[in-house]
Amino acid sequence: MKSYRTPDFLKLGASVLALSCATGAGALAQDGDEEANGDVIIVRGIRQSLQASMNIKREAQGVVDAISAEDIGKFPDTNLAESLQRITGVSIERNNGEGATVTVRGFGPEFNLVTLNGRQMPTSSLGDGASPPSSRSFDFGNLASEGISGVQVYKTTNVTLPTGGIGSVLNISTTRPLEAPGLHFTAGFKGVYDTTQLEDETVTPEVSMLYSDTFADDRFGVALSGSYQERQSSIAQANIGWRDGYLGSENNWGSLAQPGTPGAANITNRPGPNDVYAVPQNGSYDLSDITRERINGQLTLQFRPIESLTGTLDYTYSQSVSEVRTNSVGIWFNHGNTSSAWTDGPVAGPIFYEEDFGAGPSDLSYSGALTENLSENESLGFNLEWAARDNLTFTLDYHDSSAESRPNNNLGTSISLGTAVFGLQTQGIDFSNDLPVLYYTEPAGVDVEDPAQRFATGNAFRNAFQSSEIQQTRFMASYQPDIGFVDSLDFGVERLENQVRSAFGFIQQDLWGGNGTAADIPDDIFYERDLPSAFSDLSGSDDPRMIQSLLAFDIPRMVQIIEGISAPCGGTGNCLAPYTTDRRIEETTTAAYFQADFGFDLFDRPANLVAGVRYEETEIDSAALVPIPIGTQWVADNEYGLIFDGSQDFTSLQGEYDYWLPAVDFDIEVREDVVLRASYSQSITRPAYNLMQGGQTVDQLFRIGGGTGSQGDPGLLPFESENWDFSAEWYYGEDSYFSIGYFHKNVENFISSDLVDVAAFSLPHPGLGARVDAAVAALGAGATTSDIRQWIFDNADPSTFNATGTNSLGFTTGQIFGVDGQDPFVNFRVNVPVNSEETAELKGWEIALQHTFGESGFGMIANYTIVDGDVEFDNTQPWTVTQFTLTGLSDSANLIGFYDKDGLQARIAYNWRDEYLAGNGPNPFYREAYGQIDANASYEFRDGLTVFVEGINLTNENFRGHRRHPNTAFFAFDGGARYMFGARYTY
Repeated sequence: MKSYRTPDFLKLGASVLALSCATGAGALAQDGDEEANGDVIIVRGIRQSLQASMNIKREAQGVVDAISAEDIGKFPDTNLAESLQRITGVSIERNNGEGATVTVRGFGPEFNLVTLNGRQMPTSSLGDGASPPSSRSFDFGNLASEGISGVQVYKTTNVTLPTGGIGSVLNISTTRPLEAPGLHFTAGFKGVYDTTQLEDETVTPEVSMLYSDTFADDRFGVALSGSYQERQSSIAQANIGWRDGYLGSENNWGSLAQPGTPGAANITNRPGPNDVYAVPQNGSYDLSDITRERINGQLTLQFRPIESLTGTLDYTYSQSVSEVRTNSVGIWFNHGNTSSAWTDGPVAGPIFYEEDFGAGPSDLSYSGALTENLSENESLGFNLEWAARDNLTFTLDYHDSSAESRPNNNLGTSISLGTAVFGLQTQGIDFSNDLPVLYYTEPAGVDVEDPAQRFATGNAFRNAFQSSEIQQTRFMASYQPDIGFVDSLDFGVERLENQVRSAFGFIQQDLWGGNGTAADIPDDIFYERDLPSAFSDLSGSDDPRMIQSLLAFDIPRMVQIIEGISAPCGGTGNCLAPYTTDRRIEETTTAAYFQADFGFDLFDRPANLVAGVRYEETEIDSAALVPIPIGTQWVADNEYGLIFDGSQDFTSLQGEYDYWLPAVDFDIEVREDVVLRASYSQSITRPAYNLMQGGQTVDQLFRIGGGTGSQGDPGLLPFESENWDFSAEWYYGEDSYFSIGYFHKNVENFISSDLVDVAAFSLPHPGLGARVDAAVAALGAGATTSDIRQWIFDNADPSTFNATGTNSLGFTTGQIFGVDGQDPFVNFRVNVPVNSEETAELKGWEIALQHTFGESGFGMIANYTIVDGDVEFDNTQPWTVTQFTLTGLSDSANLIGFYDKDGLQARIAYNWRDEYLAGNGPNPFYREAYGQIDANASYEFRDGLTVFVEGINLTNENFRGHRRHPNTAFFAFDGGARYMFGARYTY
């Protein structure tokens, strides 16, 4: 893959600029309300931004919404995603409490294309770092709101823009100095206090600056902008892992005891034979402390030697470094002697689930995790616009842009270190509150809070990497013929090369039964953290049974200790695992478009018709490095793993497709203040990168029933959508309007998945076969998994296992290996992407009102989006039934009130999103309805100095998600407010 290197002076200049000064409002406009200029009244501040956004909407071809720079600068938002959620039909998903990706009209991040100045942007993101990255979705967390002059959200297709957004195309506009001649300067400072901080509470800085000026009679212009942001926050989150699910009639490992069998008496309101239910696999309380640093910078040079020729050179740089340190306490279920209570079906939810171990070797886990990653984005572009004649314009545009995400330390993208005390008597989870209540009891002689009884256990060092580079060349022409009703004829050709690499590797020691002895871990590494106070805003946190505290530890120090015990990183301290998954995709698209713009009178009213077509041809070459396992091992009671020795090989596949994509927009001004619109178009969204991988991989861990894996297909066709839009817009004031719109989309080539059973690599299963049969025959049918493992250690051929000793509780650690020719092969259910023949239908309404109350200074914005689809997930179907769905479908709304007069500006905003399906598959999960209140206020003094205060999530709203039933909590975390205060100077 080609590696683009930005000239050092540009990169250095942008970085120094962003670190030393940076922008308070990315706008060239100033604060305030009105300014007298001769006989002209210039409206500024909030009303100015609303007028600008409204005019873009009114004059646009098709359905377009926008926010201007002043609007962005005035929202109390940390990044661009949080600004975009104010737009009708736009909602966001948060990562670590901060806006990250956007959903438009119910279509999630993967269905929306982001462009910068009309150019398609590369993306990279590592997610949680625990799997190969694959997303195409743009992470707005890398962009600050400062430094951006505006954003346009194209909800209907425009053939002049790159394809990829069924939901929308979001175009980010940056400052152009020749568009606002003269000297402009603004600088600001902001202090940020995040109330979610659990330790070391502090105020963090944000500084910003924008400088723009023109010279030589406005023939040369330069604009510099930059921002530096630092943020510290915390998340207190409960997480519950679930087994895929069961029918009440099933009798498998982990399922509830059948009527008439031992254990059935411990079940209250057992799910019926046709009811669907799930049992918890594990639960944890996680306290995460987050540090994030963001640097943005931009340099733009413009030159206009003659009036008809304008050249623009721009360089944009952004860097985001995030560190998340997590300490957890957790329990794991072996599904032995369980007690539980259930709600009624057909989807039954647990009220509580508890397991009694007697004298068995269950454990309470205190683990630590560290995720520390860096994302860097660069874009170098050149644009040349030549007005060859009064009615003929040519434009040449080229950019080379890259995005890269990688670890920011020598330990890896995401690491996890386990410690445990063995010998719990009972453990359980109560699901009757918003917060799942985890609890346990101890047997005599065991103190789980005593650091002296803690063992090191398993560990994992994961190393992920993703990069994307786009080279895009476009040649465009616009001709305005003198032919009556023909306003313009536009055509263009372009070529886009997208090179993507996604890599992943891990070092993992599955020593969950114990790693060394308790004496190997010094007691002073642990310190106590309180749990009820961290979850105080969630019901259930006052339950006296709840685990009251966890023992946290310093993660880098623990790595050094474990290196001395079992040397997971070879004793070197460098834990960057070599890549065992390495996917490389080259995606080349050649496109051409033609568009005609007609203006005419219809029924004596002005009307416009824009019709165009875009042709695209895409070729894909996908190569994947496939790791080859050489064996299997049984590492703990219910934990099995593959053994790798580094063997791997590349495989390569190809794919191609082409599309004709028409688009027609019609609007008519039925009155001077009323516009009716109708649009028809076809659009596509390309598959996620992991679906296009050129090889088959299997997951390292598997269960008694087998393992899982995945394979891709670069020949997958993209989603194709046929779109209809109708709207009516009433512009009844200079900055007031009401609009209502209806949209309808039919989506084809929906990408679903199929599960294929394969005995990949012919691997023996150590939990099945002659040894296990012999153990069951000797111990009886009621033998536990732990009994069976112990019998094998005591009686089987020593060459088929290794035992590292017996601890003080009588639990033998070690692994039992799969034996070729004796044990049956592991069955892997491989997930294979397929194009479904079904058609998904999505439709909805958008209603928006923007109103100012005369010259009072008061105004309001209200909007509501209704989204409905015929692709909802049916929770009553067994988990073995494959269902295709669209994630992210939900209603959303905004209600904003503002005041803007005499230098005082204030805004309060309520943003709401209804519950939606956030992940599909055998065990889907939903994010529950969420709404929050944000506010800001500022006052401008006469000398251009503005002071302000802002707040986000003022009412400390919490987030929660669940599986098929509301009681099957997936996560719940305690939210909190974020406050900002500062000053801005504008010249």
